[in-house]
Amino acid sequence: MANEEKKPVVPQAKGAAVKRTDKKPGFFARVKKWFRDMKSELKKVVWPTPKQFTKNTAVALVVMFAAAIVLWGFDSLASAAIKALITLVG
Repeated sequence: MANEEKKPVVPQAKGAAVKRTDKKPGFFARVKKWFRDMKSELKKVVWPTPKQFTKNTAVALVVMFAAAIVLWGFDSLASAAIKALITLVG
């Protein structure tokens, strides 16, 4: 560290442009790179077997149906409560 040469820091004027040596790739080059990256990522995915897919789909449908029944029940109770409240007040 003691033997390193220190380079003088030259302050830049405010708003001075910084020269860029690398150019941004064009639109189609970026789209091509995006598709190439997406394809390589999809190759890494471990896809489920048809049996796993069927089982997972069945579980999701059962849970969705159960949630719909619970929400329907709460909605019916709330509706009955509001009707009772309106009957008492009105």
